[in-house]
Amino acid sequence: MPMILELNSGDTAWILTSAALVLLMTPGLALFYGGMVRAKGVLNMMMMSFISMGVIGVLWVLFGYSMAFGNSVGGLGIIGDPFEFAGLQGLLTNDPEATYPALAFVAFQACFAIITVALVSGAIADRASFGAWTVFAILWGTLVYFPAAHWVFAFSSDDGSVVGGWIANVVGAIDFAGGTAIHINAGTAALALALVVGPRIGFGTKPMRPHNMTLVMLGAALLWFGWFGFNAGSAVAANGLASLAWVNTLAATAAAMLGWLLVERFRDGHPTSLGAASGIVAGLVGITPAAGAVNPVGAIILGAIAGIACAYAVGLKYRLGYDDSLDVVGVHLVGGLVGTLLIGFLADPATSGDPAEPAAAGLFYGGGFDQLGKQAIGAFSVMAFSFILSYAIAWVIKKTIGWRISSVDELSGIDLAEHSEAGYDLSPVYYTNKVQRTLVLTKDDMPETAKTGASK
Repeated sequence: MPMILELNSGDTAWILTSAALVLLMTPGLALFYGGMVRAKGVLNMMMMSFISMGVIGVLWVLFGYSMAFGNSVGGLGIIGDPFEFAGLQGLLTNDPEATYPALAFVAFQACFAIITVALVSGAIADRASFGAWTVFAILWGTLVYFPAAHWVFAFSSDDGSVVGGWIANVVGAIDFAGGTAIHINAGTAALALALVVGPRIGFGTKPMRPHNMTLVMLGAALLWFGWFGFNAGSAVAANGLASLAWVNTLAATAAAMLGWLLVERFRDGHPTSLGAASGIVAGLVGITPAAGAVNPVGAIILGAIAGIACAYAVGLKYRLGYDDSLDVVGVHLVGGLVGTLLIGFLADPATSGDPAEPAAAGLFYGGGFDQLGKQAIGAFSVMAFSFILSYAIAWVIKKTIGWRISSVDELSGIDLAEHSEAGYDLSPVYYTNKVQRTLVLTKDDMPETAKTGASK
């Protein structure tokens, strides 16, 4: 007979706080991505993240949670029953085997689903119809993310009454907070999407620099802040494991930023703010699957490798010719692979906190290649699944409603074309007869003080 546990207010508070932190990451991502594009596309880029909050938030309540965490259909570990918790029915009463309300876990995992979809959008900046992206977000969340989350995050019950996903329960791969289901999944989808949609006009021949590094740095800071909820919250309790995940998230991210900056210093001659922000994200991605499986020194090693690897990987798009606009492939796919596979080397059995019941051991801790093999199966299975389905969804959209805005709209700016707005209004404005008119000033229009400066 299962043990009946009482609700723990500390665990509940930590999970709900973590959910809020993870939800904040999506606006943080919007700022991060928004600053990286050109000024004429900042609003569209941010809207792609915000619409993900809208559509996935609704789908999660209707059937997404059930597909991810419902009892596996046919006991195969492929997909949860979409009707078991449809509309979150049956979750108003609490699980007697958990120390937190069921809806607290629903809230926490909803924010994971939202940001995973939003991550993909960075691959197609400046050129994709907002309507096409919205349709893709709906289809991809339903057909790709929800099943992948079931594979990785849904665990079977001890008594066998609930069957979870095959990667978590049959393969036994470790993915503490989403290296496979989130980052490898999103990075692979970004690659498929970039291939189907095609490159921006001028890609590889014209400079397409970030227009606002202040936004990028602010976005990176919010992502790092929110990621403590992402990783430490995945312990689903206010305990020692959450503390370990918190410290590992700090250590790996710091090491990754330093690793990326060192690559820039020796390769390019100067460290950059974009490199620092990108290194932060690379470290966060890398430690995500391993946050509860490695010790803090292992986290530093993992983070440094992730930062260096991703710093080199972002250049692959120029060599191979795919336009992954904001380096989702180079950071999230590569960083996710690095973090997931390094668990096979760095997993420390002492992280269980109980010498009598050690956790999985990596190669460097006497575990042999067993865990590395499990990690590889999990990583490359999600990668193959994501690429095939993402490419298919993107291709169908291309052949039906179409992906691309017109060349004229792309060159003049997607913000005006898709949203009838501009991110910045920096032009002089005059009011004549109460009608607003925007004028382009010539030298003759300038006041005498400005003429003097212009002549110089």
